[in-house]
Amino acid sequence: MLRTNFILILLLLGSLLSLNAQKYEGIAKTPPMGWNSWNRFGCNINEQIIREMADAMVASGMKDAGYIYINIDDCWQGGRDSLGFLYPDPKRFPSGMKALADYVHSKGLKIGIYSDAGWKTCGGYPGSRGYEFQDALQFAEWGIDYLKYDWCNTDNLVAEEAYKTMARALMAAGRPIVFSICEWGNNKPWLWGAKYGHLWRTTGDIIDCWDCEKGHGSWVSNGIMRILDMQMDKDLNLRQYAGPGHWNDPDMMEVGNRLSVNESRAHFSLWCMLAAPLIAGNDLRNMSKEIRDILINKEMISINQDTLGVQCFRWFDYGDYEIYAKPLSGGELAVCFLNRGNTPINISFDWKDSENIYDGKYIYEFDKVTYKLRDVWAHKDVGNTARPFIATIPARDVIVLRLTK
Repeated sequence: MLRTNFILILLLLGSLLSLNAQKYEGIAKTPPMGWNSWNRFGCNINEQIIREMADAMVASGMKDAGYIYINIDDCWQGGRDSLGFLYPDPKRFPSGMKALADYVHSKGLKIGIYSDAGWKTCGGYPGSRGYEFQDALQFAEWGIDYLKYDWCNTDNLVAEEAYKTMARALMAAGRPIVFSICEWGNNKPWLWGAKYGHLWRTTGDIIDCWDCEKGHGSWVSNGIMRILDMQMDKDLNLRQYAGPGHWNDPDMMEVGNRLSVNESRAHFSLWCMLAAPLIAGNDLRNMSKEIRDILINKEMISINQDTLGVQCFRWFDYGDYEIYAKPLSGGELAVCFLNRGNTPINISFDWKDSENIYDGKYIYEFDKVTYKLRDVWAHKDVGNTARPFIATIPARDVIVLRLTK
């Protein structure tokens, strides 16, 4: 009874204190980096897998490369106790969530968890509707650092209000928690998400294919190229909404799942160019060297984590051959040459004859300024913009250059 009364008083005081504060500022100033269980394991998760993923994140070099979050997705829940508090499945998580969080923290990492704005989660487990402040307090007591908040079984809820409620609950709980809004872009979260969350999904679910669509009855999942095209929708102009502390999220990565090495490299590069959260979705315990090298390429990661926080745009579109550009701090520029097709493409790109870039306050005049070229996958300098860049892009692959004055 004492604990119950204390919790009720804390929640009341917290809710009053959080009326003006919408979210924790000062976190997720660059796109969050980590791992999530869903893409590889779905509901087949347990505490041993989570512990082993934390171990693998450290041993693989991913932690040193900047990955920090170990995120548990749906199906961890056991139910609610007599007081209405969530508890984890006792068979899958026998040590409890606090002990698991302590283990992850002991590795120098942070831990994330999943819930849903509806009565039930997408997997049919208890959702947070009506329990927002109680669940937020529970997450804080466990030591949770990141919350992915889904949108299944929400009946007639208004998305913005539902996410605002949980945002205030997280503030009331008193622990800085990254808030990931996951309502699949259905309610244009880019228009309001920055007030309450640190990232928001812009699309439905990703699937581990290059350019496909898979139906699931009332919804579909999309391959890498289709999700990329959704980010480039000129009518939405999503890139204007991204920036430090508030990011467009084209969903977790499929690098190292059923994609080829070329496709995985392109996928990773594009998510870096998009200033997207870098949340791996593969089995970190048995990565090939090629996949590991993709995920820990620090030169590519530095483009994603650039403090300017500007999302790329499609500079040129020649069908299967596209060029993306991303302004970087210090007057630098990242350029990604993408081959969407099934055969290699030979390119000769003349910088001085190309269009200068006037992207708001970011200006790149190739007819006036010469830039040094750095190939971030080959890890070598490859000349400058005084002469054309000549190369061959393998099928379903990229070349990424970093331009420095």
